[in-house]
Amino acid sequence: LDPALSKMLIVAEELGCSSEILTIVSMLSVPRIFFRPPDRAEESDAAREKFQVPESDHLTLLHVFQRWKAEHYRVDWCQKHFIHVKTLRKVREIRSQLLDIMKSQRMAVTSTGTDWDPIRKAICSAYFQNCGRLKGIGQYVNMRNGMPCHLHPTSALYGLGHTPDYVVYHELVMTSKEYMRTVTSIDGKWLPEVGPMFFSIKESYAETQARKRKAEENKKKMEQEMEAHLEEKKKKEAEIARKEKTGLQKLKQQVSIVGGKLSRKQKKFIFKKKRRFGM
Repeated sequence: LDPALSKMLIVAEELGCSSEILTIVSMLSVPRIFFRPPDRAEESDAAREKFQVPESDHLTLLHVFQRWKAEHYRVDWCQKHFIHVKTLRKVREIRSQLLDIMKSQRMAVTSTGTDWDPIRKAICSAYFQNCGRLKGIGQYVNMRNGMPCHLHPTSALYGLGHTPDYVVYHELVMTSKEYMRTVTSIDGKWLPEVGPMFFSIKESYAETQARKRKAEENKKKMEQEMEAHLEEKKKKEAEIARKEKTGLQKLKQQVSIVGGKLSRKQKKFIFKKKRRFGM
């Protein structure tokens, strides 16, 4: 399994969407699932558009598998929607194998239901190095190497009403241009979280000063708590010493009143206390 896909599965467990990511990883491990006959190009494009999720091509793949599962893995359903049935069978087999591996490693398999933000964040954590920032209409720039790249015409984001500011992609395809294939829109604030070694959020002067003031306040608060803790510790030690000294004096009084001899244990105790208090 590709290291990026492995990381996606690990992060998905933390985000509680491992079931969906398991399907997406399986779909990314096989060739393209849609076929486009030249004599039925428009019909196949229309069938593919029915499955498209506007936010993500990865979620589109997930949608296809979920629909096929709901149709009880029928062959005629795949043929009707111009989908390679052999490819989907391979996906099902890969998913079953990965599921067994996750169970053997005691990884939780959970689902987010209709909340797809954790899924997109898990995808972002695996492909943050393939992050693109919007430069023009349908044109992006890789945020690490500055390479210009474009949305592929078959992407679900290509016909979207608006173009997202940040995207991550699975791979680049070189034809007449550098096209991004299998793209997902992301929130730019996720990048410093999943890739802090490459990305950071720029702060204004006011935000920088506020952060410094907060750090100073936290430092002073910690120093005050430390001083209070030391003062409390000294009080407790003084109280223990006072009680031990009082006990020694009472023991001496008892011995002088009774007029008896001290036992070896009592003599040893008094000797230790005298040495401790410098008597």
